[in-house]
Amino acid sequence: MVGSIRAWTRNVRAARPRRRQLGASFSVRSPSGGAALQHGMEYQDAIKMLNSLQSNASTLEQVRQGCTQPLLQLQAMRVFLERSGLSLEELDCLNIIHVTGTKGKGSTCAFTERILRNHGFRTGFYSSPHLVHVRERIRIDGQPITKGLFTKYFWDVYSRLDSTKAAYGGSMPAYFRFLTLLTFHVFLREKACIHDECDVVTLLLGHLQVDVALIEVGIGGAYDCTNILRKPWVCGISSLGIDHTSILGDSIEKIAWQKGGIFKPGVPAYTVRQPEGPMKVLQERAREIGCPLCVCSDLEEYEAPGRPLRLGLAGQHQRSNAALALQLSWSWLQRHHVAGNWWPVLSKEAASVSMAMPFPLSSATIKGLEDTEWPGRGQILRHGFLTYYLDGAHTMRSMQACVRWFSQEASSQERALWGPVVRVLLFNTTGERDSAALLKLLAPCQFDFAVFSPNIIETVGSNEDPPNPSVENMLARCLDNQSSWWSMSGQRERLEAERVIPCGVPLVAGLRNNALVFPCILSALQWISQGRDPVLMLPKEHVMQTHPAVASRALPLREAAGIQVLVTGSLHLVGGALRHLDPAMLSG
Repeated sequence: MVGSIRAWTRNVRAARPRRRQLGASFSVRSPSGGAALQHGMEYQDAIKMLNSLQSNASTLEQVRQGCTQPLLQLQAMRVFLERSGLSLEELDCLNIIHVTGTKGKGSTCAFTERILRNHGFRTGFYSSPHLVHVRERIRIDGQPITKGLFTKYFWDVYSRLDSTKAAYGGSMPAYFRFLTLLTFHVFLREKACIHDECDVVTLLLGHLQVDVALIEVGIGGAYDCTNILRKPWVCGISSLGIDHTSILGDSIEKIAWQKGGIFKPGVPAYTVRQPEGPMKVLQERAREIGCPLCVCSDLEEYEAPGRPLRLGLAGQHQRSNAALALQLSWSWLQRHHVAGNWWPVLSKEAASVSMAMPFPLSSATIKGLEDTEWPGRGQILRHGFLTYYLDGAHTMRSMQACVRWFSQEASSQERALWGPVVRVLLFNTTGERDSAALLKLLAPCQFDFAVFSPNIIETVGSNEDPPNPSVENMLARCLDNQSSWWSMSGQRERLEAERVIPCGVPLVAGLRNNALVFPCILSALQWISQGRDPVLMLPKEHVMQTHPAVASRALPLREAAGIQVLVTGSLHLVGGALRHLDPAMLSG
């Protein structure tokens, strides 16, 4: 059946007149109903309009307020879906893998996506947050959708919602909700829907076809806007921990209850090994909902003696994410009837725990694990004398994993260098994270400098990011982080207030020994690199001038045989750094 439909699809495509490429000019109706602009201009208009749908901070506050009536939030999302022109029945045809967790859910999706793509399927992958540009959140075949495709669907969805808002009190979906709706439109219209529960085979021919959609939960699970999905093919829960406590609850058991909310009756679900408390909650949720839940085997059980599996993502913690991805992809392949004669065998390790047994790995699966890429998570960039270690860790458990990874990688590199090596921490946090606790975990890494910057890319700003909280609040957090680092160093020197970089930001920052605050990510990177990073080389007039007291402390950076920079604490910080360190991502 699947093969015949694919063959028919190819024949239909061959018979159609050749379409104009999406990169060319095209016409859609703008929200005002006027003539469309050239797509290059209209993309920027789409970004501005998207950002007007509230900031991340405002969205989180809306979620907090909705916690008192969470079911109404899901009902509101269903109404938005209908207003946008889609139905729940259409979402049932998306062949979805739905994944949540506290840490590792994005990496798990990345592994799963690469495995299924290696098996010949066209993949759709929805994730958050983005690092450099918003189109990263919606990927087809591992690549962010083009500006043309984003623009085309953005104005289509926005126009439908805008034209119906008067009948609904002027309501429009917030930033994340809108992107979720946009994703559903892209994946549905760009796929050949082949679902064994669909009444008819709906063939929607587009620029690409999506055979499988990987949907990463935004926050929590039970009341996340992605949870309007009724019939995923398989669900997954990665490692659980403490995060977003004001929304999900102040204990790991309460958080587990929220995460288990993505379970669906009769839909297989997999999770990694969890602590006893949250594991018990997940089992109870699975029983209540009628969902078969299995715990993944360790990755070691898939490895032949002397032949360890190679992963494309660095860090020991990625092994559990890879093990979960193996079961998710295997379960999906079963449903698609391409897994051969091998079927997963379930055994009872204990009275209440079902273990998903390991199975033989195909060469496509092994290669998928090895080729997986997921920027900003355990990523290393080498620029001459400087080596950047980028990891968006922002919870206690993920920071512990980050410290292990960085310590191992940095020490290995340091042994290969002749001469002094300087270690620099570039750090920031957002939301309700306990910055002091995270910094305490980082202290053993023996940084020579600790640099703090708000998640402001540069003082000019970027129009692809939603509005941030006030600059003053962000800088106040950086100063608090600096103070925490200073306290941990055991120093009790009096802080001498002084301006670090005069670049138009109303900042009076401080220098406490080797802990510094900068007003933006670019200024921090420029100071750290001291003109030694060819990627950051700018015309002299664009290089921000530092205070003499700050410049005088940079001598070790100018003389070092190597500079190791760990960028962590926030995925938004990592994304801002990547804009400058990997310019190719901007054109993706």
